[in-house]
Amino acid sequence: MKWLIGMLIVMPALEIVLFILFGKLIGIWPTVAFIMLTGMMGVWLAKRQGLAVVEEAKREIFYGRLPSGAILDGICVFIGGVLLLMPGFLTDAVGVFLLLPATRSFVKPYVARWLKSFFETKTFFFYR
Repeated sequence: MKWLIGMLIVMPALEIVLFILFGKLIGIWPTVAFIMLTGMMGVWLAKRQGLAVVEEAKREIFYGRLPSGAILDGICVFIGGVLLLMPGFLTDAVGVFLLLPATRSFVKPYVARWLKSFFETKTFFFYR
């Protein structure tokens, strides 16, 4: 949880620095256009990858298997899509990394390990 608070402070500051650097390097309007373009491309890519993950999960369920890989892919696609909707160069790079199937495979073991430890250490109460 502490790292999340740190990221909420460091990430915006880093994004502002990158905005300023790119603005000076390529100009203000090309920088704004690039951010808008990555947002639109992010929505398209997230939708496409999200539908592919849903189809994979359906296929796994149809054959009687637990769609654990599809669930991990879905988590990565969701986080990648959210990051691409946020304005910024660093968040866009991480978002694309999470949306592409080839690079997403590097992240999935870490997500699985985090989920396992999360569910093993947390106590849940269900109310009716």
